[in-house]
Order: sequence, then structure tokens, then C-alpha cells
Amino acid sequence: MDGDTRYSIGDLARLTGLTVKAIRFYSDSGIVPPTDRSPAGYRRYGTEAVARLDLVRTLRELGLDLPTIRKVVDRQMSLAEVAAAHAEVLAVRIRTLRLRRAVLTAVAKRGSTPEDVELMHKLARLSHDERRRLVDEFLDSVFGGLDDPAFAGIRVSMTPVLPDDAEAEQVEAWVELAELSQDADFRATIRRMAQQHAAERVDAGGTVVRREAIALVRDEAGPAMAAGIDPTSPRAEPVVSAVTARYADAAGRRDSVALRRDLLVRVVAANDSRRERYGQLLSVINGWSVGESLAPALDWFTEALRARLPR
Repeated sequence: MDGDTRYSIGDLARLTGLTVKAIRFYSDSGIVPPTDRSPAGYRRYGTEAVARLDLVRTLRELGLDLPTIRKVVDRQMSLAEVAAAHAEVLAVRIRTLRLRRAVLTAVAKRGSTPEDVELMHKLARLSHDERRRLVDEFLDSVFGGLDDPAFAGIRVSMTPVLPDDAEAEQVEAWVELAELSQDADFRATIRRMAQQHAAERVDAGGTVVRREAIALVRDEAGPAMAAGIDPTSPRAEPVVSAVTARYADAAGRRDSVALRRDLLVRVVAANDSRRERYGQLLSVINGWSVGESLAPALDWFTEALRARLPR
């Protein structure tokens, strides 16, 4: 095939797989102009028209508009520039579609009211800075004004960071977490836990000692529960005593009914299902592995401890 070869519109249609109508449209638009005309006045095209039409079809399939395509084929814009700009546009569209899918999935699962749907949509559309302000406001309401150096690290560990290329499940988790963070009762519950944590801090020679009650329960009650020990049976007594003894030692107190009541309050508060749900959602958003639920061990110990407290 040499440079003098001329094609009719019908020839181009057979070579490219495009319709005659489409080729005529591109020709009329100036994207694939004819090289010349036949003696009878029919448009004729050179070999470069085949390459142009292949490029046009590819760019159209990628979603580029005709004015942009014309700039590319006329070399007013480089293909790399166009590709980069279009990729960014597609990225925005993909993020938007993920947000919509997340909201619709949540609505389908929860049977939400129209008001809930509107709120979820607003939460899903928040910018990065708006999301950060919402989370900071929640954490300020929980930890603000409490004097404990540990809270700085705890705040970081409770901060969701939704990636720009978030998957649908991450967006869905963000919407649920954002809703949860606005729950006044949930905020009050976490605030009480933080206040108790700060109040129980013991300064021993400059070293801050904290009673990790939940870790103690997990370490002792978990194996007992797994072994099938009835929490109200005598076999559970050594487990309860081990937890309360370690808790009392860390608190600098003696094991007593008062200490056990304090421990029960703390365990019950920590076993709030919303607190665990927050942690699960946080793990999904941040791409962390979701830890094993502590609820069964906390339930077991709560029943065991209550059975040993005076009515």
C-alpha cells in the first residue's frame, strides 16, 4: 500500500469496522478530512485516514468528547496530556460512583428512612478536610480537657483515614462510622470511659500506671470460656479472683466488693456493642485486620463477676 492509495468512505468502513454514517460524521466534523475528491465529486481518503479513524474510535470508547479528539488528531494536544486529564476525570467519576453505591447498599441493608438517606449521602460526599473536622470534633468531645498523655496516641488510633481510592466497603464503613460518631449517647458513653481512665491514673515515681481491665479479662476469661467453664460455677472462682487480684494490684488497691463493683462498671461499659462496632468500622476504613470480638469473653466475665457480688 503506497502513499497514492485513495479510499472511498465504503472502503474505510470495511477496513475499520465503522459505519459509513459514522465516518461521514467524523469527516464533516473535520476530524478525518478527505484528501481529495473523485472526478464524480465523491470524497476520497489517504492511508492516514485509517490510522486516524482507529485512534478516534479508541478515544471515543474511552469517553473523550469530539472537540478533545480533534485537538489530539490535529496534534494541538499531546495524547499523554489528554490521557492524564481524562484519567483524572474518570477517577473522580469512579469515586462518585463508589459513594453512590455505598449509600445505596447501606439503604438496602438498613431499610433507611428518606431522612437517613439524605444524611448518609451528605456524609459520603464530605471532602477530606470536612471528614477530618467531623472526626476531630467527635474526638474532642470525648477526650477534650482530660489530663492524660496517653490520649494523644488513643486519638490517633481512633482516627479513620478514608483513602482517595477507597473501595465501596470502605466508603460504606465510613458512612456508618460517621453516623455513629454523631450519636449523643455513644459519645457520652465513650466520654465516661475516658474520664474513668483519666481518674484511675496513678503516678508512681513519674511512671503512669493504668489498669488495663479489658486485657486482664481477655487473658483470663477467654481461655475459661473456651474451656466451657460455667461462669456461675465454682470452677469460675479462680478466674474471677485472678482478674480482680491483678486489677487491684495495678490500681494500688485491695481486692474488695467496692473494687469488684468498679471493675464490673468498667467491663460493662467496654462491652458496649457500639464501641466494638466503631473499632470494626475503623479497621475496614484504614485497611487494618479486624480483631477477634471481645464480647463473648466480656459477657462471660460479667456474668461470673455478678454471680459473686452481694445483691
